[in-house]
Amino acid sequence: MKTIALFACVLTTVMWSEVLADSVTRPNIVIIIADDLGYGETAMQGNPQIPTPGIDALSESGVRCTSGYVTSSLCSPSRAGLLTGKYQARFGYDMNPIGAQNLSDTAGLPQTETTFISKLKESGYRTGLVGKWHLGASKAKHPMMRGFDYFTGFLQEGHYFVPGPPYDDVQTMVRTRQLPEGEFEREGNIFRGNYTGNNEPNYDKDNPWMVGEKTAVEKEYLTDAITRNAVAFIESDNDTDKPFAIVVAYNAVHSPMQGMNADLERIYGIDDPQRKIFAAMLVALDRGVAKIREAIEKRDAVEETLVVFFSDNGGPTLELTSSNSPLRGGKGDLYEGGIRVPMVWSMPGTIPQGTVEKRAIVTVDIASTCLAISGVADAESLDGVNVVPYFTGEKRSDLHERIYWRMGGGRTALRVGDWKIIRTATREPFELYHLAADASEKENLAGEHPARLSEMVHAWLAMDSEMQAPIVLITPK
Repeated sequence: MKTIALFACVLTTVMWSEVLADSVTRPNIVIIIADDLGYGETAMQGNPQIPTPGIDALSESGVRCTSGYVTSSLCSPSRAGLLTGKYQARFGYDMNPIGAQNLSDTAGLPQTETTFISKLKESGYRTGLVGKWHLGASKAKHPMMRGFDYFTGFLQEGHYFVPGPPYDDVQTMVRTRQLPEGEFEREGNIFRGNYTGNNEPNYDKDNPWMVGEKTAVEKEYLTDAITRNAVAFIESDNDTDKPFAIVVAYNAVHSPMQGMNADLERIYGIDDPQRKIFAAMLVALDRGVAKIREAIEKRDAVEETLVVFFSDNGGPTLELTSSNSPLRGGKGDLYEGGIRVPMVWSMPGTIPQGTVEKRAIVTVDIASTCLAISGVADAESLDGVNVVPYFTGEKRSDLHERIYWRMGGGRTALRVGDWKIIRTATREPFELYHLAADASEKENLAGEHPARLSEMVHAWLAMDSEMQAPIVLITPK
């Protein structure tokens, strides 16, 4: 049986090499990003409360990664790591611009950096981005200047899901400090509550919906609009001789919290209005994943298309109810709940179906994998790894000897094997955890293993010495 399995593995590798030799049959690439979706929220992760059949079916068609990581627990730097295939600290991008900060010349992906999408475009791919960008709102940093032939979406960190106010056909929950802490009020279909200690940002200010470089009005519920445009791109008859690469960057389940009335009616067993709106937002996101898979099937391109689904960071539980269970922490920190995310890789016929991958996979691996399977050299300078040989069994070792994190305020972490160190702030001591035995990071072992702690701190410092100092974010006047 081992001999048969080995022969099958070698045969798969040879066949895949032959596919790459023919540029016409190079694989399509679909990257689906959920926004602020917690580790423990989907049924594939064991949570039956909210139906997610689209995401679950994608998982069954490929590999579900139980140790899938992002390079930051905040939206913008996480996306910078994804698109460059590098730890964003290598070019000093620790920032997470919000509101008017997005308009700063220093905000956004530095022009010194090249996206893997640009490399695919140069090699003959048709490329597109639909949805959230959050890597610079200046003209020079517009998505169509960074390798995307096609763009429709918004440039900043968030956007209301329907035009308004008033916000028709949805229930809305917004944050306000005008109420006592922990209290809520309702006026029609709008709920207000003081549940995070801050006010809801004006996400749409200087942040219009765009088609290309022109502003537009999008009246459809934004999750469905993103899906509609992604499906149109995939089904397009233009340049059918070219493979395509599209990033579908949903703003769900990021705030502002707005769920469609039709989706709210499908939610049972949830009485809390905040949680129910979140559930409706997730249902819409899941519907989008299913429709994207249907569009790929309609092109008869399932086996020629790599689909990667993940969340850009952990869930902000107080803000959204987005659960990271059983992990500790969430968006904004470097405990597992902030950086370990739901992740699926699917390409039937190449990647084994219905399997679980326990080894650590990082979003920088997406760039390296896409460049490798598309036959584009130039991945050696990246921090990622081509994951396909690991999924097929051709390679059996860990993908990453070390995984590095750095965020503002001295937040740092390093994973080596099953061990992880984390520092929550500049003046705080490093903590040490053994993730195989304690994924929830409940037991700090720093006092019990001082030698290992010291070794890992020095390893983090050695990696950090390779990085660039953080870029200073200057807010426009």
